[in-house]
Amino acid sequence: MGFLKNILGKKDTPIDSANDFWNWFLKHEKGFFNIVQSRKNISTAFFDKLAPKLDEIHHGIYFLSGMFDDHTVELILTPDGAIRNIYALEELVNNAPKIDGWKFTALKPASDIKDVAITYENFEFKKENLKFYPNIHKGYPDEIDLTIVYDHFTEDKKAIIANGVYIFLDNYLGELHSVTLIDNMNVIGYNEVSEELIPIEKLKDYLIWREKEFVEKYEGIRHNTEHDGYASFEGKTKEGGIILAVINTTLLQWDKKASHPWILIVGIPYQKRDESGLPDSETYKRLDEIEDEIMLSLQDADGYLNVGRETANNKREIFFACKDFRKPPKVLDTLIKKHNKTFEIGYEIYKDKYWKSFRHYEPK
Repeated sequence: MGFLKNILGKKDTPIDSANDFWNWFLKHEKGFFNIVQSRKNISTAFFDKLAPKLDEIHHGIYFLSGMFDDHTVELILTPDGAIRNIYALEELVNNAPKIDGWKFTALKPASDIKDVAITYENFEFKKENLKFYPNIHKGYPDEIDLTIVYDHFTEDKKAIIANGVYIFLDNYLGELHSVTLIDNMNVIGYNEVSEELIPIEKLKDYLIWREKEFVEKYEGIRHNTEHDGYASFEGKTKEGGIILAVINTTLLQWDKKASHPWILIVGIPYQKRDESGLPDSETYKRLDEIEDEIMLSLQDADGYLNVGRETANNKREIFFACKDFRKPPKVLDTLIKKHNKTFEIGYEIYKDKYWKSFRHYEPK
């Protein structure tokens, strides 16, 4: 059968770990280097081969590549704004072997603003045509809410211009700061300005100052949920099904919510249910076991607070407020692989310093 292998070609070994990926990359790196250096057929001869291998190790890792200097190719891995994928590409880069002629970077690095000029959909974004000012909210003093003012803003192109601003900030601030430090951002034109404008080149210093202030304020703060109080909530969906929730009401009254600014929502759809729309007893038991499994990995002492859960519409949702954004996705990705034959578990993680997501559970 050897001749068939020669005709059909050998199939690549599946990529199941960082070591698998880098072993594959080492076999091809000289050819990839020459392709990038020559700037010929980069898309088909390099990118089209790299993309599926990255997808095997973790879905949602994107990349950029070019010459770092005359003798070095840089490969930058990026989550393209998806917080949940940052840990995976950071771990992949941390496990990269030293390869002569290659530089591997996790997330787009910060650049000197003088070197940042982005053209996107026929709009140019640079320090000369961008300004900003912070919006201060009395009830939310730790929130970083920015208004960015663009010289050539038009309302009908607002979405395109906002995307261009995000790309500019990724390159100026560095991708990690761009996606994790800013809580809210709005892009406007000069006709809507309501505050004194600040040159965009001062934004980096402003964000560093705000982050330093935030860290100092909440450093070391933990909450033990052992003696917290819980309340049950029951309601009905528009279709008449039951909504059942159990919420840690002590946590919702906590005045240090911003110390755990990352909200994790785990969704577990289920099929088997009783006449009320809630899971049957066997499914209920399995859902509880999965929730216990998550809580065993994400404990309050380590900065992961179980806010509660809601069951309705053939879905169990479990809520956490977290001190960081790296460990929860790693835990959930492992859990999804373990249970993918019985449940289609999904999750989202995002920043919400004041837990506005749970406001409908707070007493009126």
